[in-house]
Amino acid sequence: MDIYHGWCDLKEGVGDMEFAEAFTTYMEKLKADGFIEGYRLTRRKLGLGGEGLGEFHFMIEVEGLAQLDEAFGLVASRAAPVEGIHFAANSLIRNVRFALYRDFPDPGRVQGEELF
Repeated sequence: MDIYHGWCDLKEGVGDMEFAEAFTTYMEKLKADGFIEGYRLTRRKLGLGGEGLGEFHFMIEVEGLAQLDEAFGLVASRAAPVEGIHFAANSLIRNVRFALYRDFPDPGRVQGEELF
């Protein structure tokens, strides 16, 4: 499983529940259409978090880079209905940072062998 991570802050005047609802609507559409496997939205607690990371952290699970590329392709098309729900969530945030991680060890990892 590959996990696409994002960290962000809300734009001035945007409510936390407004963002959570817009994000959930967007992710549920991608999941229902088979473009992602799952997602989570979390919020920093007690002010703890890495420097430069936003108050909100989201994780989007995909089966591999091909599925992630298909999701990117759908969103990049800017076609209805995904463009409207993407814009509804994306327009609420600022200071976005992204990362891509994978489960480890993953099925492609040779077990018991070290290169060093």
